[in-house]
Amino acid sequence: MGLYAVLAVLLLFLVAVLVLTLCRWVGSRGPNPFAVDTRRPPAPLITDKAVRRAVLKAVFSPDKVPADLDAIVIGSGIGGLAAAVLLARVGRRVLVLEQHGRLGGCCHAFSEKGFEFDTGIHYVGQLHDGSLWRFLVDQLTDGQLEWALMPPTFDKLVLGEPGHDKAIQLCTGTRAYFDKLKEHFPGEEAAIDEFKQLMKSVTKGLWAVGLLKMLPLPLVRLLNRLGLVSLLSPFCRMSSRSVKDVVDSLTTNTRLRAALSYIFPTYGVVPSKASFSLHSILVQHYLRGAWYPKGGSGEIVFHTIPIIQKAGGNVLGRAPVQSILLDSQGRACGVSVKKGQDLVNIFAPIIISDAGIFNTYERLLPPEARALPEIQSRLRMATHGEGGFSVFVGLRGSSQELGLEATNYYIYSDSNLDQIMQRYYSSSRDEAATNIPMLFITSPSAKDPTWEMRYPGKSTLSIITMAKYEWFEEWKDKPVHKRGDTYEDVKKTFVDAIMKTVFKLYPHIEDKVEYVSGGTPLTNQHYIASPRGEFYGMDHDMARLQVEAIAAARPQTAIPNLYLTGQDVALCGFAGALQGAFLCTSAILKRNIYLDAIQLRKRVQSSNSKKKE
Repeated sequence: MGLYAVLAVLLLFLVAVLVLTLCRWVGSRGPNPFAVDTRRPPAPLITDKAVRRAVLKAVFSPDKVPADLDAIVIGSGIGGLAAAVLLARVGRRVLVLEQHGRLGGCCHAFSEKGFEFDTGIHYVGQLHDGSLWRFLVDQLTDGQLEWALMPPTFDKLVLGEPGHDKAIQLCTGTRAYFDKLKEHFPGEEAAIDEFKQLMKSVTKGLWAVGLLKMLPLPLVRLLNRLGLVSLLSPFCRMSSRSVKDVVDSLTTNTRLRAALSYIFPTYGVVPSKASFSLHSILVQHYLRGAWYPKGGSGEIVFHTIPIIQKAGGNVLGRAPVQSILLDSQGRACGVSVKKGQDLVNIFAPIIISDAGIFNTYERLLPPEARALPEIQSRLRMATHGEGGFSVFVGLRGSSQELGLEATNYYIYSDSNLDQIMQRYYSSSRDEAATNIPMLFITSPSAKDPTWEMRYPGKSTLSIITMAKYEWFEEWKDKPVHKRGDTYEDVKKTFVDAIMKTVFKLYPHIEDKVEYVSGGTPLTNQHYIASPRGEFYGMDHDMARLQVEAIAAARPQTAIPNLYLTGQDVALCGFAGALQGAFLCTSAILKRNIYLDAIQLRKRVQSSNSKKKE
């Protein structure tokens, strides 16, 4: 049999398997969380602090645990909350447990000295009218979460010192985005067009990611060995090429290379180690615009919790889960929660972890489960992401008075992004603190149209950069706020260096600062339970984007009745964590809820069209 005949047989076999798999998902019998359109006109923004506190800071106690639970979710990040909402939609009674006092994970907001700060939501893409993504988010919040569109120039890139180097503008709209790059880089039109085409091709092959998580693992491995997955999906074909490799092949212009690679801090991996496929998804994510939640990121949490409670569930903070309980058959059957000096055991037939793969497998599972070959195999495929450092700034004066922009700034000390980041990571702590090569600077107060009503005469800035966990590891066993003067001095050195750059960008705010606070990787470890202070869970390097790694990162685990949700199931960020929740809920309900959502949207669109006729 010739090569083409063999390939034809294999392709026919693949098509048959895919049809059978899709039929199984389409024909499944679980309840449909998208049976009806739950959206309603948005109610006025609730600013009453007591009302908000009752929702966002509910504290765990055994008497608040609902009876006859259907599921327990560990962690109240958007991956955990969304999974709980989707189960609540089909009448499941779900308890969400959060170790921190403020609910929401990276979506929570906190207040200090009269200023409100977001912790992880800076901007979200693909929320334009009519998009499936907007429809899904609206369904999760009953249509109560409103979004503010950011300016057409949503990002600006500075290569060098702010104020001395003209910023490169990144604009909304596929045509505008690339036309603006051509304006900045005359003579590089061919390179920019080639980048656009490669990115477009990769994102069209994204369908393979969901399919890889649905197909049986042995089949995925077979198809991968035969090379059929890469043959059929440009996403998988390009996942082994780094951003640096692709961009360097397109142009020798170092500034253009930087402009095509600048967004890598949104997934935390330097261009030489990042997959071009992942990078393409992130660039594409913002081409139709960037949005910010009206009222701040806390609104995301505020409008999801009541849906869970309405179905008989609850969401409780200060509830650190100590372990996942297994029955005599090795099945997950509950969790053990620390309350003061006591342990409270809570039982449910389904356990969902939004705590990340490392916390779930290495800390929460008992030793006998942790030792299972499937668990150990999964852990060997995972590495920790890089740690992050944050600075929160409160300012006297409105955003308009201070000239703060709703546009985000990416600031790099040089156009060779890979080189400056690698030099930074290889530095000692003291050297790194005074030579920070990258900053992301954003003004939540300038992006939120409700801010001035809620906090008149005040403004905020949030700044993030990367930082190695090892630089702060010596204080990891010290309690928060009690790590000593040396730790505070080290943190201050980083903060001061960061603020010098901020003042170069906004020189007129230096005498308006009323509050400054820095957060190290240890801060992330304490407040969002990231094992090594990482922002984005598992490392998003090229290894994570390979076919078998994608297929292995699925919500089902080797422990019956234990599921994973959030970033480590799909990809990083708000959108990635939500995808993890959709995959998780699909697995639990044994139906493809993406198809359910698509069908509901079609029915709504059809109904709206008829009303207009």
